[in-house]
Amino acid sequence: MTPKEFLRDYWQKQPLLVRNALPGFSGLLTCNELMKLSCYEDAQARLVIQSDGKWRLKHGPFSSHDLAKLPKKQWTLLVQDVNHFLPSARDLLSKFRFIPHPRLDDLMVSYAPKGGGIGPHFDSYDVFLLQGTGSRRWQISAQLDNQLIADAPLRILKNFQPEQEWVLQAGDMLYLPPNYAHNGIAEDNCMTYSIGFRAPSHHELITQFLVYLQDKIEMEESLSLTDKERYSDPDLQLQPHPSKIGASMQSQVSSILKKIKWNREDIENFLGVYLSEPKSHIFFEQPLKPLTLRLFLQQIKKTGVQLSLKSKILSGNNKFFVNGEVYKVSPHTYKILIKLADNYEFLSHSYIDKETEKILYQWYVNGYIQSKE
Repeated sequence: MTPKEFLRDYWQKQPLLVRNALPGFSGLLTCNELMKLSCYEDAQARLVIQSDGKWRLKHGPFSSHDLAKLPKKQWTLLVQDVNHFLPSARDLLSKFRFIPHPRLDDLMVSYAPKGGGIGPHFDSYDVFLLQGTGSRRWQISAQLDNQLIADAPLRILKNFQPEQEWVLQAGDMLYLPPNYAHNGIAEDNCMTYSIGFRAPSHHELITQFLVYLQDKIEMEESLSLTDKERYSDPDLQLQPHPSKIGASMQSQVSSILKKIKWNREDIENFLGVYLSEPKSHIFFEQPLKPLTLRLFLQQIKKTGVQLSLKSKILSGNNKFFVNGEVYKVSPHTYKILIKLADNYEFLSHSYIDKETEKILYQWYVNGYIQSKE
């Protein structure tokens, strides 16, 4: 199946089971390595434990003592953003480039002993569930009943009615569109790799765009502080009810608010900043002793450059959005840097213009990119 056929027939339409999707794939890390990762301060980790018919949820970072006390079965360890820590994880995500980068969220890896799972649930986004070591039974349903178990720490469906089920082995993959009920149960000690996609709610997009407009208006006002108009009513009339918000006030404020305008460029800039903005727990490691510009350029001409694992870069109309920042560039620089944006790396040209040199060096100092090893 080609990516074009998948997008046409399955993406956000219906589930798809792909046996042996990645031949020879058995995972990117061991259970012990995942547990070690869950102890990092900058890793987002969760433990879901089921016992006596009840669910418990714990948030990381964890300690080796926490993990040593886990029961023999019916628990799951989940770690988000594994692509921020493993180059091989980002390489895995690169296999899904037929979905635009603005939609990609992260790679989550979960480990569960026999019987482990997080209960039947809906996801509000698309997900590819790729099986690593071991095997997991997946049950799915197109049901509309979304009643949840009361007082559970997770959004677990109360009346899950599976319609199809399969056992996935290493290298098998299941695609699920948004809001498709599913339940994964470990058949034995197993690890699952979840490639998730970002699907902001309309409420979130509207709220964040209003924040963007506020920042834009404040920036524009700061350029013309003497040109500020205020509400005025020189023709004010006596009102029988002083508490009432009068029609004339409403009309004037309505006219003032109509001055708020935006265009396609504002939409592009908002999306670029919003979708590339790092999560609150992410920090970039800047080089302790940065190379000089000359030495940096000499090195990347030999080795090329690559995006740091925690960085996100999106492209617009002769501009790039890197970790929430906007960089407007010339058409020539765009042609060079689009290779980095699309592929997360590129081999440096023998000649790079001054503008590209300056931008690449700034990104290097910020910890956004690095020379390839």
